[in-house]
Amino acid sequence: MGSDRNKLLLDLLGKPLIAWTLLAAEASHTIQWVGIIGQPIDWEDFKAIVHSLNLTKPVQFIQGGATRQESVYNGLQALPIEADHVLIHDGARCLATPELFDRCSAALQSCDGFIAAVPVKDTIKVVKTTGVIESTPDRSQLWAAQTPQGFSVPRLKKCHQEGRQNGWEVTDDAALFEQCGLPVQIVEGEETNLKVTTPVDLAIAEFILRQRFG
Repeated sequence: MGSDRNKLLLDLLGKPLIAWTLLAAEASHTIQWVGIIGQPIDWEDFKAIVHSLNLTKPVQFIQGGATRQESVYNGLQALPIEADHVLIHDGARCLATPELFDRCSAALQSCDGFIAAVPVKDTIKVVKTTGVIESTPDRSQLWAAQTPQGFSVPRLKKCHQEGRQNGWEVTDDAALFEQCGLPVQIVEGEETNLKVTTPVDLAIAEFILRQRFG
């Protein structure tokens, strides 16, 4: 992003980027508790944002680790004791709708693990380090992963524990589930559920929000 601060604090139509994510979670009918995993350097700003939004759902601040995997592990330990299911969402995907969160929550009634994803539209090429194309996978079987990802809490905790014991390093929790031989299903995501990573993404997010709220 090239910013001098956490991108989740950047302005998006008059609100910090993370505020849009939190408002969607607040409007969801199924989310009952929110954990914000991050580093203490940002907590003062995050707490001020949460206070300004007048959220009715409990919000807990959880210290992240050195990797995404460590951060999620810390978040799992902080879950309410009665939590049976959890949605793990990237705060930078600030355009996720309450309807997506609810659709994902509903999926956990019939499976123990899923990821939100959308079918790939582009033709994908597998390229060697030399720059030469190696193969062209069948696009009909390719999906672009998004968040939220959702899981049974007991099963995901067990997978994380196994991962720590075996020194596994994975890029997301679905990969950890897969490593443990557990099935992960697909829940239809949203084309607009983009991850804000670059200034161009921020401009596109602003356009989408203007269209969405008129």
